[in-house]
Amino acid sequence: MKNTYFNPWHNVSRGDNNPQVVQSIIEIPKGSKGKYELDKDSGLLKLDRVLFSAVHYPAAYGFIPQTYCDDNDPLDILVLCSVDIVPMCIVEAKVIGVMQMVDQDEEDDKIIAVAAHDISVNHYNDISDLPPHTLLEMRRFFEDYKALEHNKHVVVERFMGKEDAYRIINDSIKLYDETFGQLQAIK
Repeated sequence: MKNTYFNPWHNVSRGDNNPQVVQSIIEIPKGSKGKYELDKDSGLLKLDRVLFSAVHYPAAYGFIPQTYCDDNDPLDILVLCSVDIVPMCIVEAKVIGVMQMVDQDEEDDKIIAVAAHDISVNHYNDISDLPPHTLLEMRRFFEDYKALEHNKHVVVERFMGKEDAYRIINDSIKLYDETFGQLQAIK
């Protein structure tokens, strides 16, 4: 019998309207101190670690399916939403920008989006529409959350608008297709 299984990274569609609107798979709910991530082999969610710092995730955090980046992971995404989003939930997300950061001397972009079907946030069309405190909170979280973990160093280089985010998403789709081929996704 052939061993086949469902893996959210490879078997969920990235969405028909990408890069403007993407499907995202949430790994970590807003407010969590647990760092959950997709186990690439099994497709299950695993607890990677509990954050050492007195911080918590400023937005729902996950990835865009069928994308691939130089860090050997799918492209990360932060999704702003007025309700808590449970892990492994698929969320249609409107892309509004990107946070470019360097984690341990490796580029690690984070797409910033809003839940497309949440009227409390879906009126935001670009990262420049967000309250300044929201971006400051994201910056502080990502620069601080690894500081107590064996002196790991993260630097948020800059926030950029949706056009730059679209380019980064398209690049990650191209790299995914070159690396894994075009797989059949469930829509």
